[in-house]
Amino acid sequence: MTFHAATAIPRRAVTPAAFVRGVVAAYARYGLDPAEALQRGQIAPDLVNSPDGRVTAVQFEALAGHAMRELDDEALGWFSRRLPFGTYGMLCRASITAPTLEVALKRWCRHHRLLTEDVLLDLEVGEETAVLSIRERHDLGGFREFCLVTLLRYVLGYSCWAVDSRIALRAAEFPHPEPGHVSVYPTIFCRNVRFDAPHARIIFDKHYLSLPLTRSAADLDNMLKGALRLTVLPYRRDRLLVERVRRVLRNARGRSLGAEDVASELALSTRTMHRRLREESTSLRDLKEEAKFELAKQELMRGRAPIKRIAEIAGFRSEKSFSRAFRTWTGASPREFRGRYR
Repeated sequence: MTFHAATAIPRRAVTPAAFVRGVVAAYARYGLDPAEALQRGQIAPDLVNSPDGRVTAVQFEALAGHAMRELDDEALGWFSRRLPFGTYGMLCRASITAPTLEVALKRWCRHHRLLTEDVLLDLEVGEETAVLSIRERHDLGGFREFCLVTLLRYVLGYSCWAVDSRIALRAAEFPHPEPGHVSVYPTIFCRNVRFDAPHARIIFDKHYLSLPLTRSAADLDNMLKGALRLTVLPYRRDRLLVERVRRVLRNARGRSLGAEDVASELALSTRTMHRRLREESTSLRDLKEEAKFELAKQELMRGRAPIKRIAEIAGFRSEKSFSRAFRTWTGASPREFRGRYR
């Protein structure tokens, strides 16, 4: 799958004018005129200061790309020193040979310190989640929101591309107050967004860290031609979607969950969930059956509960229907299976 196939370029304008103003502010810092950059992005001057203005991903990519080249600063004025054009491409190249996403992200965080110590990136891995955070060691001033959002999107976008999978965030937190364009945050991060937090950080399932990097040097060369798109577009495919559905069903412990319930837990629409499961050659119905079987098997191996109770726990209406289904799954009745296990 190529980069362009994995991301959908929206025609509607979703990127807030506040981020356009961030680019314009970089020109002001260096005493240069942003007119040509705005023209490249086909952005009208009166939109720049519009509180409700929006531009498309393509427009913002053209604007920011031109600005980074013209200013020779991929940080667009955020830091105490310029980051020459190609700097973040170098970070990508340093990480692309990593065997797993965890190693790649640790390299990214470590190597970012070679570029600047105005901010420090850090990856922490817990029992269930991984947290990528940014510590500010320099006053970012008016660039603060634009800088923190873009840095996290750089890392998230590159990570998704590198493992060819959407990384579903559990939460995103930012130290600045809630902005007027808060409605864009669920699109570029997730629904669970918190402001006025101690640090900027994104939280996700740690199992994504074990995914192998699937890209070659040639793939990287091609991606870098349109890398800015990674900062504004969500990645489509989630290689852990099936496992995430399994986890939701497993945690339900036999409680009946409808498609809407499962989709809500995944922060997806029901239609999108069904479509993506089909793309992974499975269905919610199949995964529900699998969850029932795994739950029943665990209870039988524990060897304590009556068969009738296990049937109820696994979500069956009767012991007879449970026994029939279990024989279909294993070729043995629940009692025979328990006897063999003992």
